[in-house]
Amino acid sequence: MPLNYERIMAYRPADIPVSYGERECIIYALGIGLGMNAVDPGELKFVYERAGLEAFPTMAVVLGWPGRMTDPAFGVDDRLVVAGDIKVVLHRPLAAEGKLLSRPRIKEVIDKGPGNAAIIQNTRDLIAADGTLVATVDSSTFARKHGGFGGKVTDTPVPPAVPQTAAEAICDLPTPPNLALLYRLNGDENPLHADPARAKVAGFERPILHGAASFGVAAHAILRTCADYRPERLKSIEARFSRPVFPGETIRTEIWREGERVSFQCRVVGRDEIVLSNGLATLRT
Repeated sequence: MPLNYERIMAYRPADIPVSYGERECIIYALGIGLGMNAVDPGELKFVYERAGLEAFPTMAVVLGWPGRMTDPAFGVDDRLVVAGDIKVVLHRPLAAEGKLLSRPRIKEVIDKGPGNAAIIQNTRDLIAADGTLVATVDSSTFARKHGGFGGKVTDTPVPPAVPQTAAEAICDLPTPPNLALLYRLNGDENPLHADPARAKVAGFERPILHGAASFGVAAHAILRTCADYRPERLKSIEARFSRPVFPGETIRTEIWREGERVSFQCRVVGRDEIVLSNGLATLRT
């Protein structure tokens, strides 16, 4: 069945109450590889409740996530869906515990033409009990081979440009071989990240890491290199996913800084392939 544009655009997910605390903060941080250096106080404060626990800012990605679009009525083959990009705007620092309301919605479906992808654009606001906005998460998913449904929008937004000069700083962060199995505890249980047979159906030699997990690794590199591990300094961060990461690989984040504006891209050490591109983070002073 072809992609059902009208059905997708008419979809109105219900608001999602969110309650989180120490456990959720720690599970998220472990799921993006924090704590591998168990004696580094910068990492420890995100994974140990007695070290002045803080929420890692990109945890907003998993709070109030409405889940994958698995209803057959949408006409989306879940086996062909991969992450496209993510942008997180933190209107205020994320507390280590809280009660929020997630308000998700579909923004648009971009038609890249027959034989190409359909790009499903999503957004959600995370709202505090007093009605103030805490974070906004924009993301897109690539539904491969779903293009050609007659969509009116065919162009994707122009992403931030990364300088073509040599990187000013480099941060290498390893990932453990079981990182995808850890990250799925945050709620994204797509078999692509755990089931070898499902990964092969999707064209991968073995399960791949969640795009949102590699995004978290990049954010770790930015906080470590540019912000002294102070999570309240991260105002926004965005990137596109260009190649898969396999759990166990080392992600190298290449960084260019201009004041509080940080451009970045990530490549896998060993394969020398860029896996996150068009990265941009903004910092608070």
